[in-house]
Amino acid sequence: MARRQPESTWPPPPREAPTCALCDRAVPQLTEHHLLPRSQGRRQGLRVTDLPTAMLCGPCHKFLHRTFSNVELAREYRNLTALRGHEDVQRFVRWLRTQPATKAVRVR
Repeated sequence: MARRQPESTWPPPPREAPTCALCDRAVPQLTEHHLLPRSQGRRQGLRVTDLPTAMLCGPCHKFLHRTFSNVELAREYRNLTALRGHEDVQRFVRWLRTQPATKAVRVR
């Protein structure tokens, strides 16, 4: 009786693109957004490694920092639910979802 060779695992299957926590788009690369900004967390005596984070695509991350100050982010938008509830963020995310993930998006 002949033995069957196991099926090859080469080449490895392609990885799925990671998903942005704010806009839910699958993008090639994500950045780490501190939900409680580092400057504000240090003022509260927290270590940077203990601060809550979310993985966001570049356009979402840039939009948040251009829209809100670190003080606003620390006081009012310390979690994704609060961020998603803001009208400007909703409008931006709705527009961003219509853009291809490979397209460079300019945030103003």
